[in-house]
Amino acid sequence: MRKAIFTIALLLLVFAYSAGAEEIIKTSEVLTLKRCVEIALQKHPDIVAATGEVEVNQSRIGQAKANYYPQVDLSSGYKKYSPISKTSNRSLDEYKSSATLKQNFFDFGKTSTEVEIQTLNRESTTSDLRNIKERVVFNVKQAYYGFLQAKQNREVALETVKQFEQHLQQAKGFYEAGTKPKFDVTKAEVDLSNARLNRIKAENALRITKVILDNAMGMPNAPEYTIEDALLYQKYNITLKDAIDKAYENRPDLMSVITKKNAAESSIELAKKGYYPTLSGNASYDWAGEKLPLQDGWNVGVTITLPIFSGYLTEHQVKEARAKLNVLKAQEESFRQGVLLEVQQAYLNLREAEERISTAQLTVKQAQENLELANGRYAAGLGNPLEVTDAQIAYSNAKTSYIQALSDYNVAMAGLEKAMGVR
Repeated sequence: MRKAIFTIALLLLVFAYSAGAEEIIKTSEVLTLKRCVEIALQKHPDIVAATGEVEVNQSRIGQAKANYYPQVDLSSGYKKYSPISKTSNRSLDEYKSSATLKQNFFDFGKTSTEVEIQTLNRESTTSDLRNIKERVVFNVKQAYYGFLQAKQNREVALETVKQFEQHLQQAKGFYEAGTKPKFDVTKAEVDLSNARLNRIKAENALRITKVILDNAMGMPNAPEYTIEDALLYQKYNITLKDAIDKAYENRPDLMSVITKKNAAESSIELAKKGYYPTLSGNASYDWAGEKLPLQDGWNVGVTITLPIFSGYLTEHQVKEARAKLNVLKAQEESFRQGVLLEVQQAYLNLREAEERISTAQLTVKQAQENLELANGRYAAGLGNPLEVTDAQIAYSNAKTSYIQALSDYNVAMAGLEKAMGVR
């Protein structure tokens, strides 16, 4: 019975999740790249988790500010006891209640420094959130262009199958007319079978890239949809120097480590304040007695606490804070070097893909002309099936290379934007 209930609950949970996915992505909807990015920013679990980290650090700011305000406690208790020096055999009752007020007056800036540190930590996690968003956006773009590339590769595979089917019909016609040998028919059948195998591979690649895009959007149970056919070339004009300058200015992961370094500097000052005294005030109102009504009383006072010796605790806390600062300084330099490398690689990949596009485009045109000549020669009875096969394969490979160059260029452009910290 329990197993059945658990199964039903699990099915309901899956159905509810699928229904949520259905609301965001409608079946057969045509998704643009912009729409895919919007869905990822809304649904991806890494972004949800990073947003929670920002909220955690925002709460810690409030915790640090708590020392600015008075602390009020109420307590009440009862106990029954027997005196050690007994003058009678009876036990005694004791009732006690109190209201206590404490207020920090002056702590040499400990509270304000703690608030400053937590504020910097919040800013650091905000930069981390932005960095995660940029990473998610890049993954979506990469998956989107991969899906689009697979979609166009499938079209090439379907076109190739169609071309070889027509060639097979031609070969059969020539063979039946007695103008071509059986070899032409057999060769055409082999070519068609290979083309169909490539089509199966292309269709499976398309399914895999859709799964990758679903995952990149944070929608693993997304319904069936299509994407906009937008694998285009748009020149991205920027110099390498400008790209590097933008990266140093905008990269959220670099900004995060710089903010953490500033927080570490403040932590040194906070640790040093352990040498200084604190001044606080306190007041209480008490009720006590063996029976009701209770006797009442009050007290008000001021306390100054001066640390004399704490087992070198403060000294070691200062050393720890300085060591953390040195670590973060080294991390900042490491991040800067990593940013420089990432920008340089992305920029070179962009320019290399850009050069390949024009060459691949020309190759497609030449391969198409060669295919038309080969088909024409064969139709006229002058060519042989090997010419047609080679020309068809060369044309398919040229189109695939052109699609690959377009996809690589768009992914490289997205990679350069991510490396620069811009979108």
